[in-house]
Amino acid sequence: MVKDLTTGSPAKLILMFTLPLIVGNIFQQLYLLSDTLIVGRFLGVRALAAIGCSGCLMFLMIGFVIGFTGGLTICTGQRFGAKDMEGMRKSAAACTVLSLTITIIATIIGLFIARPMLMFLQTPAEVLDMATVFLSIIFLGIFATMLFNTSSNLIRALGDSKTPLYFLILGCVLNIILEITFIGVFNWGIAGAGFATVLAQFINGSGCVIYIKKKIPELHFKWSDLKISRQVAWQHLRVGLPMGFQSSIIAIGAIILQVPLNNLGEIAVAAYAAAQKIDMIAMMPLMSFGMAMAAYTAQNYGAGKFDRIKSGVNKCILMSGGFSIFIGIFNILMGPEMIEIFVGEGQQQVVDYGHIYLIVNGSCYLILSLLFIYRFTLQGLGQSLIPTFAGIMELIMRAMAGLFLVGQFGYIGACWANPMAWIGSCVPLMITFYITRKSLLKKVALQNIAKI
Repeated sequence: MVKDLTTGSPAKLILMFTLPLIVGNIFQQLYLLSDTLIVGRFLGVRALAAIGCSGCLMFLMIGFVIGFTGGLTICTGQRFGAKDMEGMRKSAAACTVLSLTITIIATIIGLFIARPMLMFLQTPAEVLDMATVFLSIIFLGIFATMLFNTSSNLIRALGDSKTPLYFLILGCVLNIILEITFIGVFNWGIAGAGFATVLAQFINGSGCVIYIKKKIPELHFKWSDLKISRQVAWQHLRVGLPMGFQSSIIAIGAIILQVPLNNLGEIAVAAYAAAQKIDMIAMMPLMSFGMAMAAYTAQNYGAGKFDRIKSGVNKCILMSGGFSIFIGIFNILMGPEMIEIFVGEGQQQVVDYGHIYLIVNGSCYLILSLLFIYRFTLQGLGQSLIPTFAGIMELIMRAMAGLFLVGQFGYIGACWANPMAWIGSCVPLMITFYITRKSLLKKVALQNIAKI
């Protein structure tokens, strides 16, 4: 299943790598809906509120893990593209050591801040204890999340996006079965939901490790490789840490926006929440194209095939950009019908508010498509400074929307938070990409001269 992305049609390679990512991301969103249904039906509204209150903090930590592990394995993909087998093994060892180190640090921090942060966010007293229990179990199980994401990203770095998809689907199904068992049969309450999530992730991660052990000898390292040098550690951390912080920054922006949104009343909050679920499903394919570009770029950069990077980006813009226009029009036209599925009949004001959100966001999906392509391509090249700056810009723009636009224009001001964040992030990424592309094309010209 290992795939060399340095030869063959760029468009075909990117598309075939992207499709499993799209399926996996959409499947995960559908799982979140079913997860909400299980907790709500078995444990009631209070338990559902407890999980909802801890959601932003959970994403703050889990988002960091996902971004961090994705950044670490960029280095592995570059070595694979360069056909540096020894470097790949050392990179896999470095990913293992650094993931374990960050796991220990993140677990301690998470357990220490869980309850204080919930209190800081003014979590209602009646759900505070349940939210603390759930969040503490999730933070205690960060090792399982890190295990799955590190191993699955190592597999993707070698051009295989199908195998992680299979394990992801397995994990989602396991999670649902375990939740029903722990909550409905064993009566473990809110703790059962947390334990189900951690155990499913651990089984998933263990499966990926066994798969690597049996099927991918390129990633087998020796015990001596675990003693990594400062240089190797820095090569990985300089990409991994910024990518992790970018995900956390996005979560912080969402927290800042949520406060003024709550002040608009339950109609606005319900409409925003329902439209956001539709919006997330629409965004997943765009994100998947970006993730594919990270793996594609990393391998071709390692192989020194800079002209293929340019070609790949152009082809990806056509595919992802075309889809972004289609899905944007679809959400705008079909928005009321889709929102009604979530809120039911007789909630016309909620439907109208949610439709406004989909009109504003859907009309700007092309910008989001470019953002993902430029961000992940730069990360595939090993650049971290500008993508991090772009993440900070995203945070600033969301904060401005929350602090100023909502107060001035009400609900529609909150709807413009995402497009503002996309524009603020995309501009520096686009400028940096084209400056970098010019530099890479000069290298291509020098390579051609050297061949003559």
